[in-house]
This record gives sequence, C-alpha cells and structure tokens, in this order.
Amino acid sequence: MTDEHPDLTVRLGPTLTPDPGRVIVKLFVPGEDAALVQTRASALIERIAQLDDDETSQLLDQTLARFGDRHHDLTATFQHHYELVHHRVARTSVLSPTARLLVGAYFSHEYAVEAAALCNPSMVPHPDQSNLDTEQLRVAVSLRQIGEGHLSSIGFATAVIGPGSRLTVADRSGPLVTGQRTGARHRRDLLAAGLAEDGWDNEVSANVLASLPERFGDEDFERALGRIPTDLLTRATTQSTLEQLRRTAAASYAMTFAADSPLHRRVLWPATPAESNGMEDARFVRFTGDDGEAAYQATYTAYDGRRIAARRLSTEDLAHFQITPMRGPGARNKGVALFPRTVGGRHLALCRSDGETIGLTALDGTNLWQPPVPLHAPGRGWELIQVGNCGSPIETDAGWLVLTHGVGPMRQYAIGALLLDLDHPERVIAELPGALLAPNDTERNGYVPNVVYSCGGLLHAGTLWLPYGASDARVEFAHVAVAALLDAMK
Repeated sequence: MTDEHPDLTVRLGPTLTPDPGRVIVKLFVPGEDAALVQTRASALIERIAQLDDDETSQLLDQTLARFGDRHHDLTATFQHHYELVHHRVARTSVLSPTARLLVGAYFSHEYAVEAAALCNPSMVPHPDQSNLDTEQLRVAVSLRQIGEGHLSSIGFATAVIGPGSRLTVADRSGPLVTGQRTGARHRRDLLAAGLAEDGWDNEVSANVLASLPERFGDEDFERALGRIPTDLLTRATTQSTLEQLRRTAAASYAMTFAADSPLHRRVLWPATPAESNGMEDARFVRFTGDDGEAAYQATYTAYDGRRIAARRLSTEDLAHFQITPMRGPGARNKGVALFPRTVGGRHLALCRSDGETIGLTALDGTNLWQPPVPLHAPGRGWELIQVGNCGSPIETDAGWLVLTHGVGPMRQYAIGALLLDLDHPERVIAELPGALLAPNDTERNGYVPNVVYSCGGLLHAGTLWLPYGASDARVEFAHVAVAALLDAMK
C-alpha cells in the first residue's frame, strides 16, 4: 500500500465525468472503416442522385432537424464534406444545392470526443478575470478527452476557485467547435533543428534554409523550394530531401477559434499525421518572459499509433494556438513540462527521457532540448517502477514545488512532491517522504484502474489547487495548504 499524507490533501466535491453528448462531426467515407478497404462512395452518391427533389429535401430537413442543435453551422459542415468527395460525382450527374448538402450529410458522422474517458487535467488562470470577488480566481482547466479507438483530443472547462476552499465548475453544454487550421508563421531555427536531428542536413536543405527569413509563411516556404539551383535538383537525394522539408515544416501549424466561442466548447483536434491517433496529456502553464509579457505555453504528446513525439503549444488567449515540434534528447519521451519563467536566462523543462527518471533539460541556442540532468529516480516502494512530473514547477518562496507521479505494485499511480532550488533547480532540496495523493476506494475503478494523475495545478492564496484524473474515468479536484506541505517535506 501507499503511505499517503491524509492530513495534507483535502478532496473537493466537484467532479467532471465523461459526457457522450459532447460530439463533433467527422468525415465518413463508407467502406473505409472496413478491414478490407473498398470505398463505396461513388455508388452511394449515384443512389442519392436518383432521389427526386421532394425526397431529397425531406431527408435533408429531417437530418438538420435531428442534428442541427448539436453542432455549430451543420449546413456548412455538410457543404465542406461534399466538396471533399465531389470528385466522385459522375460527370453525367447534375446535383442541386440541396442534393449536395445531402451528400455531405451521408458522408458525415458524429464522434463523441470523451465517450471513453476524461482525465489528466492541468489548471491555469483564465484570460477573463472579470466579475469576480477579490478572493476569487477564474481558472481554465485543460482536459484529455478520449473517445472511440482511444483517440485523444484536448478540451477545456472553466471554474472559479475561492473564496476559501470553494470551487465551482461552469456548465460545459453547447455545440463543440474544432477550430480552423490556418497558416503558421514558421521559425527557421526550428526547421533547421528538426532537419539536423532527423539527419537531413545536406546541400539542398542548407540552400532552402539560407533563402528563408527568420519567420516565414507557407508561401515563403514554397518560393524557397522553387529557388533551388538546377545543379542541386539533379542530385539523387534531392526529391527525398524536398519531401522531408515539407514534412518537417508541416509539423508546425496554427489553429484558431472564433473569439465568441466559449472556452469549454473549443476542442483541439489532431491536425497532422504525427498526432493522428491522439494529442495526449497537455501540461499548460502561464509563462512570463524576461520582458514581463505573459502567455500560455503547453506541452503535449503527439501519437500516430506507433510513435510518440513531443509538441509545444503557444497561445496568448486560448483562442489562437501555434503548435511546433520539440527537438533534442530532452524531449524524446512523454511528460515534458515547461518552467513558468526563465531561470538564470535559461529556458528549462522537466522531462523523463529515459522513461523512468525525472530530469531537468535546458533549451540550447539551436532550439534543441539538451540531455537532462537527473533529478529524482525511483526509490520508494510506491514509485519503484517509474517516476515523472505532474505538470510544470510551481514557484514558491522556498523553491520550485514539483508534483510528481510514481508507479508502484499493481501499476498503481500516486502523486508525490519534490522541492528544487529556485536559482539552481538541478538541486533537489526537499522531498515529501510518502505520497501526497493515492487512489482511494472510490477512485480505483475506471478506464485505467488504480491511477491518480495530474498535468498541473496552481497556487492561489497560499493554497495548491490540484485537478487530477481518477483512474482515467473522471476529473476530480483537491487542495493542499502549501505551508503545511513544505513543512512535511524532508
């Protein structure tokens, strides 16, 4: 069993449970979901084309009446899906605008983003702090949403903490939106770091990099590819290099949401091949730069069904997001967590590059996260399998408070704590001897049994507020008096 400190942690009442009614609309091509892919799209479109106008209108009206309230601008989605498959329309077929929308409806289906599980939250101050009492703080809670096929996306909830130990979670109802992918403003140094790490540092890639500005858009990138000298184009490796250049550049993208869409309705949905099977365990933090400007940063794990990759997300308002890969030895596993500010001029992060030890990594001048300095290895019974972080370090007067997770017998996950030196965070100056939070009898059953796990809490009014996933079944909340926690550390 795990030695928990029951006198430190106070569990709170609100619980977020998976809601199968939170759905998005995805493209559906009949036949592509079968074990033997045999697209039946053309035959379906021909059958729709044979319907008379009255039946076509009736079917479309019935569909919009049944599903329209569950989605934002469903007609526009049907039109978009029609445009994706209209090349399959026979040249002899002339489809009316109504028939085109009906085709789009048949090539659409609902996906419940959190039908399987809701877990692994992090918490940051909300961009909107209006209409609150002096002791209150509005917070944004990021959520790992898991649907059919164990496909993860990033969702949000809004809550208010205070006064005292009160925590109120806002309603999460209403149609979800997945945002609009827009052209990213790429960074040349990040592109160069990715090419170098993957072994594509050659004459062709060097020529392209040399012709790009420090910040560039997709059109700038294509122009740079078009300026490659003829004598380089004839080389045997040029085409494969060009393909790699495009893949590396496409890993960075931007996603935007309408400003009037409530935060709890926004869904960050996989948008690149590297994250096609999920965006997992986002660790959000409010980062303050050396110039005093603050913005949100997050790290998450991109998963394509076989490989994992670390990604970094930046946003000023939780409405417009820039996503870029993380490169280097310190970012080669799950669980990277950024510090909320630079330390001694260095951008730092916690990591677990060896899969079982908490480490400290720094970003070098070429945008590579360097080999980590080990901070904490498995040592106590409740964490002998592996240890990792539970979100970004939290700054206190005594040092950087790091919430950890450890894995023990029967693969039970529990949450612990370390304290790092403020100026030299490679030094561990204190540790909580036992677990801060372990699964109790009401938390041990779920999608993944015997797990409590967090991707980050925050400090408010001398209290650590901690959202956590209970056995990947639901999200619960707790708080801890920071002074008492520090006193209990050895």
